[in-house]
Amino acid sequence: METLEFVIYPDGRVKELVTGIVGRSCAEVTAAIEAQLGQVLSQEKTSEFYAQGNQLTSEQIDSQANYGSW
Repeated sequence: METLEFVIYPDGRVKELVTGIVGRSCAEVTAAIEAQLGQVLSQEKTSEFYAQGNQLTSEQIDSQANYGSW
């Protein structure tokens, strides 16, 4: 499940926490929101940022299909 959580502090700072989005696509999801919020002071990348999705390439699919036909 993809979630965006925002904590708004009394001094106006906003903390954004993104979970459930694997890889660099989280930056695409949050770009428009961050542009409206203002200047980004810092970012901390989670392990999900560095994880790779479970997408198979066409070569992997072909090799699995050929292996299964034994």
